[in-house]
Amino acid sequence: MTDRASDNHIPDRLDVGWKPRMLRWETLLFAVAVVIFVFNANASPYFLDPWNLSDATFNFTEKATIALAMALLIVAAEIDLSVASIIAVASVAMGAAAQAGVGTWGLVVIGMATGALAGAFNGFLVTRFGLPSIVVTIGTMSLFRGIAYVVLGDGVYKGYPADFAFFGQEYVFWVISFEFVFFLVMAVVFGIILHRTVFGRWIFAIGNNPVGARFSGIRVERVKFILFVVSGLMAGVAAVMLTSRIGSTRPTIALGMELEVVTMVVLGGVNILGGSGSIPGVVIAAFVMGLVTFGLGLLNIPGIVMSIVIGVMLISVIALPILWKKIRAP
Repeated sequence: MTDRASDNHIPDRLDVGWKPRMLRWETLLFAVAVVIFVFNANASPYFLDPWNLSDATFNFTEKATIALAMALLIVAAEIDLSVASIIAVASVAMGAAAQAGVGTWGLVVIGMATGALAGAFNGFLVTRFGLPSIVVTIGTMSLFRGIAYVVLGDGVYKGYPADFAFFGQEYVFWVISFEFVFFLVMAVVFGIILHRTVFGRWIFAIGNNPVGARFSGIRVERVKFILFVVSGLMAGVAAVMLTSRIGSTRPTIALGMELEVVTMVVLGGVNILGGSGSIPGVVIAAFVMGLVTFGLGLLNIPGIVMSIVIGVMLISVIALPILWKKIRAP
């Protein structure tokens, strides 16, 4: 193993003493969430209203769904910065299909398939030609968004079937939305995959030492390709939920969302260099970011300030462990 895991809050589960360290970080993150919750409750009399709390989940469920897949990708020392643009192109594909009379379930399939194909395209470029994923996905971020602009221009797709609104607007029980339930189910699924399966051990091994993983018999390129497809697929799912929630498609849909997704993952303790991380940390980080953005919204804080907060959070969670390691070094 390399020393990547030691640079972050949560080490690889193969490391000695990983449980106490992971619990310490997740406990700290949970404590931060509690503090933010209490602050919001005291700052706004409307915060504790059950329907307002339910609305707060819409601030992060779509992003957090993608963050689950992004976590696996970053643990494997790769990244996908095109996820927001994949949402745009998948939403455009669904909008065009809706105009042609395709029904709700056909639209869902089209959105998910478009996302998976876009992820496969990213994975093919990275694994077949050995290109850096950050470069590839910056390129496809512009490519996919550009396709959305070429198709729609300044226009908008509307007229989705009435029952299509279920995925982004309906509640399965009282104030519990379908989006929130779906996110929780996916969190369990991805947690099992990363922490309880052989495939998850492969992901950790690849992120720590891809050469060693290859010599140990792990098909590194195949695993990475699958992770890119899954990342695209989850972006396609997010496109279904987001398009359903707002009821229309514009080429600017989900603009800038990739920054928030990456911030969730890194705030959750996933090492940006790969090799370590946990799904529970990402889940708690999603709640933290959701509480922060919703609380700022209740206080009528401008959106640009929210962007500043997210940027500061991303820089901080990447820089602080490195600075702390240097301070402790003899």
